[in-house]
Amino acid sequence: MLRIGSALVLAMLAIAAPARAQDADELWNWCFGNATDDQTIKGCDAVIGTKRGTADNQAGAYFNRAVARRNKGQLEQALQDYNESLKLNSTDPDAFYNRGVVEQSLGQVDAAIADYDAAIKLKPAFPQAFNNRGVMRRLKKDYEAAIKDFDQALRLEPRHAGAYNNRCTVRAIVGQLKEAVADCDESLNFRPNSADALASRGLANLKLGQLDAALLDYDAALKLSPSLAEALYGRGVAKRKKGDAAGGDADIAAAKAQRKDVAELYASWGVSP
Repeated sequence: MLRIGSALVLAMLAIAAPARAQDADELWNWCFGNATDDQTIKGCDAVIGTKRGTADNQAGAYFNRAVARRNKGQLEQALQDYNESLKLNSTDPDAFYNRGVVEQSLGQVDAAIADYDAAIKLKPAFPQAFNNRGVMRRLKKDYEAAIKDFDQALRLEPRHAGAYNNRCTVRAIVGQLKEAVADCDESLNFRPNSADALASRGLANLKLGQLDAALLDYDAALKLSPSLAEALYGRGVAKRKKGDAAGGDADIAAAKAQRKDVAELYASWGVSP
């Protein structure tokens, strides 16, 4: 979501510099309107560099440039822009949320949680912030708090497929296996082609001892996402438990090639070959 600039400021720019008005208007529109990521960055560079508009306009320019930079994978630069946006407007829940998303991508778990906390304080009905904070709490193995966050996300947005899947994963980890399967079923009702939800249900079925069901889930997940390490490893474990040691070992090796710590991850979930 991009921030929209003020039409009044555009008019003032045109009066102040008629010879350059078209260029100024174009750059402003690139920053605050529909534009490519590269155009947004160039336009917001101009707005920021010349300090045009109000403080809110400047905050919006940093925000929009951060969005474009995040889209381009320029995460450190995006983080700096969100920092600047929040210096100018410290009451913007979306800026806190978006900065949290960048921090989450950078593996800065505690910082992301702090920003999701701030976003929720400013905007209590923010389902995606609850969902993302739950994911971060899961990474910290604070499973009870994570489930509470997913519960709240689902109260606010009952069709939130991601929250159902995330709660499914945590419930599978902590041994609430039938509830986990039910959550993944709901997630897949809303988003049938989710490799992540299929892999999560595969984990729950694997821990339930429903090996054929687990294999079906992992097969379906890998059809959608052939390099998904968690699905490869889970399928390998299921194959080994059904007596297919060679097939299981091949899947486990393929999983480790994709993610070196996948065996440790599954072990932390109570699953080993």
